[in-house]
Amino acid sequence: MESLRVALGERSYPIHVGSGILDATALYAPHLPAGSAAVVTNQVVAPLYLPRVKKALEAAGARVAQVVLEDGEQSKRWTSLERVFDALLAARCGRDTLIVALGGGVIGDLAGFAAAIYQRGVALLQVPTTLLAQVDSSVGGKTAINHVQGKNMLGAFHQPRAVITDVATLDTLPERELRAGLAEVIKHALALDLPFVEWLEKSIDSLLARERSALVYAVRRCCELKAGVVAADERESGVRSLLNFGHTFGHAIEAGTGYGAWLHGEAIAAGMVMAAELSARAGLLAAADVHRVRSLLSRAGLPVTGPALGTERLLELMALDKKVARGRTRFVLLEAIGRAALRADLEERQVREAIVAAAQ
Repeated sequence: MESLRVALGERSYPIHVGSGILDATALYAPHLPAGSAAVVTNQVVAPLYLPRVKKALEAAGARVAQVVLEDGEQSKRWTSLERVFDALLAARCGRDTLIVALGGGVIGDLAGFAAAIYQRGVALLQVPTTLLAQVDSSVGGKTAINHVQGKNMLGAFHQPRAVITDVATLDTLPERELRAGLAEVIKHALALDLPFVEWLEKSIDSLLARERSALVYAVRRCCELKAGVVAADERESGVRSLLNFGHTFGHAIEAGTGYGAWLHGEAIAAGMVMAAELSARAGLLAAADVHRVRSLLSRAGLPVTGPALGTERLLELMALDKKVARGRTRFVLLEAIGRAALRADLEERQVREAIVAAAQ
């Protein structure tokens, strides 16, 4: 096991990355001073890992409640949040309860939002079981549910007490989900770290083969990059927005196709191609580098063209993006491979051209 730390003063917390650590009681015990916990998970993850996590919590002295939700992006909504609150209240969970998010990004976001607002805020522990959640959504304190008009429109910043990441859980991850998680790995590299891009270009086949050493390295490196960004900009007022490379386009794809038709990572992959094409049209990125972005995503088995929503519909949906400021959509673009920047000075013509180019 390897551990690193998100440095946020009194709210700093560890990220533990390893193989076979899911039921290590010693990792849970420090976060259970009152001995009460509630595990939030879904119908796919529960039969695989809930008994092990519950046993570890009970071994640490906790009284454990559980909430099992439907799987998929469609469950990231108010009705699911209410089910969590109903279960917490039925189990008489107080303000000293630890909520444990056991699952992928949907569970992490939803359970985190529940922790942020239940009785004005309770402790949260993230136990991600998908690659996407392990490298991105479990770290940084972003929690949310979706609104019909936009992704993650309702939420709060709520940092966890710790993140426990066991890459062995990826053994049961469907191939499509693994590839979707690789989109977020690639995003971290393209936005922040050229040497990591070069490593990915050499190691993508090892990651697809689920080689443990490669997975541990990729997860740890993504967490290192994100921890540094979160420590510098917790509330996303500056450098943290660079981790949204591809997301302005990607979130529009998700909203336009109905949440769940495209996995988050698939939409972000297509969004990164659009953002790379836009970077080229803004005079920032060479055509050869746009090809490099496409090639890496394609080798990971990810879509490099978006759905046939049409340019007008994409523009309409992007106007609802959270990065819109003073009526202008801001885009995270690449100044070079491994170096992203936030730009708000794009012409609509350039955005349209990028969408069309990405479809070819």
